[in-house]
Amino acid sequence: MSLERRRQLFVTLLKDTEEGVRTAAAEALERLESFQDMQQVVENLKAEKRGQRVRAIFAMENIRSPEVFPHLINLLKDPDADIRGTAIQVLGVKAHPKSLSSLVKHLKDPSPSVRVHTAEALGRFDDVRLAPYLIALLGEADEQLVASAARSLGAIGASESFEPLSNLTSDSRATVRLAAVKALAELPLEG
Repeated sequence: MSLERRRQLFVTLLKDTEEGVRTAAAEALERLESFQDMQQVVENLKAEKRGQRVRAIFAMENIRSPEVFPHLINLLKDPDADIRGTAIQVLGVKAHPKSLSSLVKHLKDPSPSVRVHTAEALGRFDDVRLAPYLIALLGEADEQLVASAARSLGAIGASESFEPLSNLTSDSRATVRLAAVKALAELPLEG
């Protein structure tokens, strides 16, 4: 069945007498539209202008399809740090477990902004196994990177991050101290 015939069928079913059928038709129509959007977004990823590519990457955030992940993962290899950083932000929002290993690698990216985006993105995953990677960042010189790692540790809620975060409360940088205090407040209480 062609894409257009399928779309017409779903539109017709939006008027069905049964609420469940109407709901299923609306969801199917939304997925179909996401697929159509996906084709245009993929074309925009190939654009020469950085702004157009960045907008296409952010558009993937709203597409509910597993088809976005190979494209986003592939963008992590892009030579442009802004493109890598944007892809990391979208992968963080989507927080799909299969993208985790690709993201962790970018904690060592040569671009400071990409490293910051990666630390932030990891905080969206509910995975305490990320704590050692983020704790390792707390000794870095980059203030934004340390603050991002602290925020992510708070979001993850790993109890082993209590001491390292506590040590940051006496850091000379106010941004770092603030992030540490907020992260400590999010950690679960023990015992």
